[in-house]
Amino acid sequence: MNPNNLIKEYTNGEVTIVWQSGKCIHSTNCVKNNPDVFRPKEKPWITPEKSTTEKIISTVNKCPSGALSFYMNNKS
Repeated sequence: MNPNNLIKEYTNGEVTIVWQSGKCIHSTNCVKNNPDVFRPKEKPWITPEKSTTEKIISTVNKCPSGALSFYMNNKS
């Protein structure tokens, strides 16, 4: 696996954030818009359980590179 092109997923149970390292341009939009979830100095650096689904979606939609995306989890 190429460490420069990782794809990782993080979920709060309702929404899953998908991060693609190879697309990330480090604009810090995610950190500025939702610092409770996006904490680049911590591991894991994305902790979606610390925010609302609506705020997560809003933040992900502001990612200029497309490195962040999301999908809704099925409710069964």
